Amino acid sequence: MASYVLFGLVTLQGVHAWGVLGHATVAYIAQNYLTADTASWAQGVLNDTSSSYLANIASFADTFRATAAGAWSAPLHFIDAEDNPPTTCNVNFARDCGTAGCVVSAIANYTQRAGDARLTAANINEAVKFLVHFVGDVTQPLHDEALALGGNNIPVHFMGFSDNLHSDWDTFMPQERVGGGSLADARSWANTLIAEINTGTFSSQKASWIAGDNTASATTTATRWASDANALVCTVVMPQGAAALTATPDLFPTYYNGVIGTIELQIAKGGYRLANWLNMIFTKEVARRDIEPLAKRVPESELDGHSFLPEPRAPSRAEMARAALGYRCDHEH
Repeated sequence: MASYVLFGLVTLQGVHAWGVLGHATVAYIAQNYLTADTASWAQGVLNDTSSSYLANIASFADTFRATAAGAWSAPLHFIDAEDNPPTTCNVNFARDCGTAGCVVSAIANYTQRAGDARLTAANINEAVKFLVHFVGDVTQPLHDEALALGGNNIPVHFMGFSDNLHSDWDTFMPQERVGGGSLADARSWANTLIAEINTGTFSSQKASWIAGDNTASATTTATRWASDANALVCTVVMPQGAAALTATPDLFPTYYNGVIGTIELQIAKGGYRLANWLNMIFTKEVARRDIEPLAKRVPESELDGHSFLPEPRAPSRAEMARAALGYRCDHEH
């Protein structure tokens, strides 16, 4: 999808997920579960051998999106599920992925690009940076929901401040849980969640988080991740509907206490899945590419990402609403 710029896509602004804290935490968790070979490969691709080699670039896609050169990538941060929460929650790739792409098609595209040595070092570097970010994005429930532009248009109050539901899930509730938003805070939070994954609350769940994941069927896998997070919109994010949240005098402490465990669960999932995904890219693509005949690889002409887009269709309601607003994301991250 980086090459979509060459095909004249309109420049649109977009939204972020989890904020800097959440994305860095996902990255630190992933670093813990990479194999030594995968870690060495990633460090080489990113030209960073520090202890924060993934965390340092975890918010690249948000920074890039905010530039004139990167505005085209805005739609890749989410998929607009045209469902009806809290009554029904579901993701349908053909229905919900916009014609300019979405987080599901982006994960599929950059998975393919990250492991293909025919691309330049800069292309592969970009692909890994996008993957680190988008695997985090897809675990944020409101990035898999069309209603009110993923909650951006649901006004609420949190800890005495007027904001919106999306920004609270992205940034303010995670920061309240940790007490800050720095890389040091992210590392500390990651260590806490790693302990839960290894021997704590999440230890019995972690296998299910990556069950069936396959880089050879990246669209199917990423759609499953999006569906998993989207289901939480009905059961956790707004089980009584959006109006009930707007009518709540303050989401702290009752609502916050009820959802913060899910936020931690999703951050943990994102990191664990990202590690497994990068390990698979290395094992199935990078480590094998010197011995695999070129004839068996995807044609170079298909490396532009267009093959991962849904069939052409009329813009969805959510797509038109976001475009009308220029894909703006006005809340803090």
